[in-house]
Amino acid sequence: MNRVALVTGGSRGIGAATVRRLAQMGLDVAFTYRSARAEAERVAAEVEALGRRALAIPLDLTELARIKPVVDEVAAALGGLHVLVNNAGYVQRVPPESLSLADWERMIQVGLTAPFLFIQAAVPYMKAAGFGRIVNVSSLRALTGSPHGVHYAAAKAGLLGLTKSFALALAPHGITVNAVCPGFVDTDINREQLRARGPEILRQIPLGRVAQPEEVAALIAFLCSEEAGYITGATLSINGGLRMD
Repeated sequence: MNRVALVTGGSRGIGAATVRRLAQMGLDVAFTYRSARAEAERVAAEVEALGRRALAIPLDLTELARIKPVVDEVAAALGGLHVLVNNAGYVQRVPPESLSLADWERMIQVGLTAPFLFIQAAVPYMKAAGFGRIVNVSSLRALTGSPHGVHYAAAKAGLLGLTKSFALALAPHGITVNAVCPGFVDTDINREQLRARGPEILRQIPLGRVAQPEEVAALIAFLCSEEAGYITGATLSINGGLRMD
């Protein structure tokens, strides 16, 4: 049976690496992107070169009313939905005393409300298929906090509570829900900070390097696999030993 995955924020970084990895596993993959059309087309072409179907959908995650129609579009176009990876997000470095309500609300929308709505829309398709895997990409900052991104840390921490709650609710249906907390990864979202503080950051990481997107994608893909069927409600850190739970 062909299985279908949907990855949010799939045009670059961890999202693009996850799209490729899922296609390599034999899944047809839809993914959303906000504005990077050229990158999205390139990722879709890579999926199709692997012999799988791809569907790239432009979507700003603040457009909350569009989320259910997008999920329905994916299921109609590709024949159901079995895997959901809530990956899309962004970083905004702002001192807490300067953080505006608008900035706070946008971060919560993108980082927490949108994943909730994606899960809510995807679950009926997973129940109908008798199979479901949901992975929420959180962050090291959900575990440590962030002095320059309190809204980011709060949204990502909320995602962990969302993960556990849906894991409890969906376990009777055989649908697993897990969270991944990456540390520093070599992606666009981290490059400015790595350029500015690279040596200092690397000294704090026991393995002495940042992760590659493909390493995080490998963990996400495992959680989406048949073999991970007894893992649910888990928060898995991938940070080179920067924080050991």
